Amino acid sequence: MRQSLIAATLCVSASIAQSDTLTVYAPDYFASEWGPGPAIKQAFESTCACTIEFVTGDVLPRLLLEGARTRADVVIGLTTDVTQQARNTGLFLPHGQDVSDLTMPIVWDDTVFLPFNWTYTAFVYDKTRITEPPASFDAFLAMPDDVKVVIQDPRTSVAGLSLLLWVKAIYGDNAQAVWAQMAPKILTVTAGWSEAYGMFTSGEADMVLSFTTSPAYHIIAEGDRSKAAAIFDEGHYVLTEVAGQLSTSDQPELAQAFMDFILTPAFQRIIPTGNWSYPARLDRDDWPEEFSALGEPPVALVFSEEDAANLRAEAVEEWQTGLSR
Repeated sequence: MRQSLIAATLCVSASIAQSDTLTVYAPDYFASEWGPGPAIKQAFESTCACTIEFVTGDVLPRLLLEGARTRADVVIGLTTDVTQQARNTGLFLPHGQDVSDLTMPIVWDDTVFLPFNWTYTAFVYDKTRITEPPASFDAFLAMPDDVKVVIQDPRTSVAGLSLLLWVKAIYGDNAQAVWAQMAPKILTVTAGWSEAYGMFTSGEADMVLSFTTSPAYHIIAEGDRSKAAAIFDEGHYVLTEVAGQLSTSDQPELAQAFMDFILTPAFQRIIPTGNWSYPARLDRDDWPEEFSALGEPPVALVFSEEDAANLRAEAVEEWQTGLSR
């Protein structure tokens, strides 16, 4: 199946002229020199004799503003927590991929948005500062208030939004009380992940909102095993990133070829050490050894895109009210 898919992709790609350009809207991190974009660009361009142009920034707001006038042929980096807004634009085509053998902890039946990687939301800690990490969310809330945590704003950060939904998934209507209990431990709330994680690695905080796969970067890139994700008995929220093909594209064959490329080994092998996440379709035997050794939650928590959209305003209000007490 996979070999025939790769062959089909290469056949389509061979018919695309070298002058053709695929415009991909992506988050800033994706196309940065430390993100997966450059390697993905090189790998895809080697199959199509074409050019990928990454247009970076806040993908969804740009798409909503441009509507049918968008330059994008493909968008990548949306999460399932915001895909309903994107779907409601009516701008996306079916991805046309076989998703029956994805290596993800959740069932995927979306025919429009295609997952390319996933991870679990988690609190990452420094082992030299916290020697007995909490083994549950309840235990995390019960930690002394002098344990300081940095989190991200759910209105501007996908990690921050996933934390809101994680709390909502575990505590339901008691979420506001949970935020009030967490408030004394929160050193600050940053607009994005990079600022928060930088504060953590510089020693300003004991823990940071991140992902279970984040310690793999320190292990592989830095040889540093002092960072770990606290694994909670109640389970962790799954954050999945997706790609979608625009119906307004003036390069439909090239856009489809890129969608065909996403689940191939050539793309998926870039994900672990390019995006520091789990690949959406790659056998565990093909993961870096360090990824297989990471702690994994006993339960995968997730909301459908409809539920995530419906809960968002309520969850943000609970977060604001709880932290202001």
